[in-house]
Amino acid sequence: MRKLYKILFISFFTYACSHDDLGDEMITDPVIPSEEGFVLLPNETTTYMVNPNATPETVALFYHLKTLSNSKFIIGQQDAFSSFFNNNVGASDIKKTTGSDPGLLGSDFMFITDDQNDETPYNWFYQQEQEIKQNAIDAYNKGMINVFSWHLREPYKGEHFYTSSMTDFQKKNAFISILPNGENHEYYKTKLDKVAEVALSMRGNDGKLVPFIFRPFHEFDGDWFWWGAAYCSPEQYKEIWRFTVTYLRDIKQVNNMLFAFSPDNSFNTTSAYLERYPGDEYVDILGMDNYGDFNNQGAEGVKKANQKLKIISDLAIEKIKIAAFTETGYFVTPGKNTPIPNFYANNLYYTLTNKEIKISYVMFWANSKDTYCVPTPEQESASDFISFTNKPKSALLNKLTDLYTLPK
Repeated sequence: MRKLYKILFISFFTYACSHDDLGDEMITDPVIPSEEGFVLLPNETTTYMVNPNATPETVALFYHLKTLSNSKFIIGQQDAFSSFFNNNVGASDIKKTTGSDPGLLGSDFMFITDDQNDETPYNWFYQQEQEIKQNAIDAYNKGMINVFSWHLREPYKGEHFYTSSMTDFQKKNAFISILPNGENHEYYKTKLDKVAEVALSMRGNDGKLVPFIFRPFHEFDGDWFWWGAAYCSPEQYKEIWRFTVTYLRDIKQVNNMLFAFSPDNSFNTTSAYLERYPGDEYVDILGMDNYGDFNNQGAEGVKKANQKLKIISDLAIEKIKIAAFTETGYFVTPGKNTPIPNFYANNLYYTLTNKEIKISYVMFWANSKDTYCVPTPEQESASDFISFTNKPKSALLNKLTDLYTLPK
């Protein structure tokens, strides 16, 4: 049972900031009561988590994400160590532009759980598995946070996750077939077995399991993925979510995972956001993916995005969960479109901070050979991005302290 502490702790605590040799402000977690007078105490953290048996490092990650969101949000990027604009390999594109790595690394179980991964050394998918795992370990060793999404391919042929490439039969039956007692349920369990295997194989230089945020079945309110609202009822969605959590946590005993729930941006009310919510016992992080409100929608789009994050932030305060902006960005392909002026320092920062919302992190999608979500130094929007990262509530890796140790 969740304990209610919302009115029991109304004292204020101070926090210290240290400085590195370059004079950058280093962030520690402020223990500041929410508007309801709640303070998350370190020794009570597991009360609000999906897994009461989580590793100490995973508990610490939940605690720091929750408390840090009172004053800062962490900036991350998908595939930051493996996907680069103009294929300019080396440091992450964020580090090339700002001098610091992002605070989060986004990865994906897609290739890892692919049917073609035969786990032999010369298999391309297995090689991807090894690279993804190593990048996640490297991120942990640096002090970053790992987030894994999962573009799971449909279970009949194992070829696609976008419904635009699927047959009508696949679209109609893929999701319901992986439910308990469904014809592909055992197949789905083998994919969860692989997720568990990877989760339990990643260890840092300290010998500890690498904690990570797991974000399955995202953007479920649309119709572009086979797990979208067009292909399953709210109760069916909740059923597979609950099964996924209990199987990984209780059967496979994966204790280094936080679970993130993240629709796209179609909701405008709390009730709409919660329509497919599986329950507080099954979710650690309340998120949202949102590209549409920033796609040349002007000030009105920015306000809409902020209002949606406000809904999530308020729910996270109420439920003692973590609020996050789980995917966003504006894609620029030089020669085809141009950057939105002041996109980062004005539009996005306003979205993340207006109305005193408490958002723990924001994740940009990956850069690629021809297109970027985060500008590299030679792009005209680089100065805008640098201004965004230097804002008072922004945090890259160089402004984070130890996220994996729980305060005494």
